[in-house]
Amino acid sequence: MNQAEKEQYLREYSILKNQGKPFFPYAVAKDAVMSLIVMLVIIFLSLEFGAEILPQVNPTTTTYVPRPDWYFFFLFEVLRVMRNAPKFTDMATIGVPTICMILLFLLPLYDRSPERLITRRPIALSAGLATIIAMAYLTYTGANTGSPNSVSLAPPSGLSAAEKATFRAGEIVVGESGCLACHVIGDNGNNGPGPPLTRIGLTLRPGGIAATLRNPTAPMPSFKNLALQSPKKFQNLVEFLSMLQ
Repeated sequence: MNQAEKEQYLREYSILKNQGKPFFPYAVAKDAVMSLIVMLVIIFLSLEFGAEILPQVNPTTTTYVPRPDWYFFFLFEVLRVMRNAPKFTDMATIGVPTICMILLFLLPLYDRSPERLITRRPIALSAGLATIIAMAYLTYTGANTGSPNSVSLAPPSGLSAAEKATFRAGEIVVGESGCLACHVIGDNGNNGPGPPLTRIGLTLRPGGIAATLRNPTAPMPSFKNLALQSPKKFQNLVEFLSMLQ
């Protein structure tokens, strides 16, 4: 914007400001009407759909998967992504949002451009769109993240009814044993520190899987006690992993 355009803008702004309406009661009335509409919509949704009532809290369960409210899913997903880089977790979840909020509050101080059309402000437009897209994507992926305590895989095709039952029984053992805290199976679990197990059956035979479970490499815990105390569960676990191909 050159000097002539700036002077013309200031003249037009001065004229419009003199012809404008006072904040009270015009702007206050508009805000009051909009607030009333929002309250009525919330009341209608509450009466029509109600609130979801979950089961009573059981402090002894180890299978409950805590999840935040939907408007925090983006931050929940950031935490999940950064779980393997703990030294960056504080910066990603606290530092970056705080810096962004400070920059937003200070916007009137460092953005002194008289331009009002967003199309003439490419930096602001790009930053806004990038923020919206990033938060939308993180919210979506955070909402659809699989549970760390269960496996949601379809049994491989061609299995008999007995093999499918073993497959499902092995899924339960995986969820109960905490395997998904360190491994990924399908869309569930954590990517590390253990390797993905989605196709472990292609690289290890059942005997190798059983030997690894009994004598694993640290920090993986040993399943020797499970093999001694519940051999059926241990066998279901081995057969389930061997079917992952």
